[in-house]
Amino acid sequence: MKLLETLLNGLSSGSTYAMIALGYTMVYGIAKMLNFAHGDVIMVGGYTLYVSAVMMGIHPLLALLLAIICCAVLGVTIEKLAYKPLRGASPLAVLITAIGMSYLLQSVAQMIFGSADRMVRLFDLGRITVGSMQISTYTIITLACSAVIMAGLSLFVKYTRIGRAMIAVSEDKDAAQLMGINVNFIITITFAIGSALAAFAGFFMVLKSPPVNSTLGAMPGIKAFTAAVIGGIGSIPGAMLGGILMGIVESFAQTNPVIAPFTVAIEFSILIVILLVRPSGILGKKRREKV
Repeated sequence: MKLLETLLNGLSSGSTYAMIALGYTMVYGIAKMLNFAHGDVIMVGGYTLYVSAVMMGIHPLLALLLAIICCAVLGVTIEKLAYKPLRGASPLAVLITAIGMSYLLQSVAQMIFGSADRMVRLFDLGRITVGSMQISTYTIITLACSAVIMAGLSLFVKYTRIGRAMIAVSEDKDAAQLMGINVNFIITITFAIGSALAAFAGFFMVLKSPPVNSTLGAMPGIKAFTAAVIGGIGSIPGAMLGGILMGIVESFAQTNPVIAPFTVAIEFSILIVILLVRPSGILGKKRREKV
């Protein structure tokens, strides 16, 4: 029973990492850039929940909707102001800009809300009993919601016109543009979707742990990026698989008192091992560089 509970907790954490990783992998797959400010969009979502649900007393679900809108608008704004002018610039310039944007968001949040934690208690979920085992209601809700979100995203990409355009742009941006696809619009939509997923992830993180601060999304963002690389950066199924794998490894490591202090080291060691065996990630595709 303890093993099953640990597995469920790992799947719950992993699905949250997967939602964050999807933002990384979609942006990289389409715009061919690493948006290291993505983790801080989670933090903005957390503070939006704090302002709307705690300070203004809005219902948590409506507060979630506001957080999704706010994060989506922020993602589009970041893309327009910081990344779009760098189209065609060197990858190093884009990377430095992304890191700078990350620190900018953290600094602005600290200036507005201070360095102290802000408590965001949305629901008292409690636990449910299944046979002789007690399972956190949070775990069940997170698993169910994340499964619906990921399935919906997969169907959107596979069967909608915009989704197919995303696939075309990710395969060959120049050819997609010649076919009449508005590449700039597709990149903007990608940033909006990825940032909305970050808001969902922030909501589930706050449900599990109420404190919100300016570095809320820093470590989860790094772990989710690791998950995206493990699964295959640029692959949506790979991001899901990598996130689930990271969550399960983390959950089982934390339940063992001997290796619990080394949980983060174990997670990043797995990244190194997988990249040594398969540099493109588990589900990543090998791409030939044009010269």
